[in-house]
Amino acid sequence: MSIEAARAYLARWNRDKDIIENPASTATVAAAAAALGVIPARIAKSISLKNGDEKALLIVAAGDMKLDNRKYKERFGFKARMLSFEEALSMTGHAVGGVCPFALPDTVDVYLDVSLRRFETIFPACGSGNSVIELTPDELNEYSRNKEWVDVCKTIEERR
Repeated sequence: MSIEAARAYLARWNRDKDIIENPASTATVAAAAAALGVIPARIAKSISLKNGDEKALLIVAAGDMKLDNRKYKERFGFKARMLSFEEALSMTGHAVGGVCPFALPDTVDVYLDVSLRRFETIFPACGSGNSVIELTPDELNEYSRNKEWVDVCKTIEERR
């Protein structure tokens, strides 16, 4: 199971015991926010996509943001294409609902969206549909092996 992989991965920073396993689902932004009693924006959602070489990449963004296709294409040079459920599992090692920026194959690049920086702490998944960890944006930057901070999401104002 990928929660074990995430736990082993986070042990490098002595954070494996900080994983929160909920009896309720945290597989969606809404479910995670309800289970944790936080606003949905503080859920760090992992968006799994194909890069131009047909490999996986993750964009981790605040839970209230949506990928902006124009910004994404301008930044990466190709159209955003979501991974299927099967591709997410085979390419990241995590099933949809638990896809996280930890314990990924070396071929998977992680990018953090600047929308996460507005919070002191955020909650990314930890490899299962009922696990999360509370991290600062700086901790997430380090632990996720973030390639760079990007601005590829629609702002709250743009979504209205």
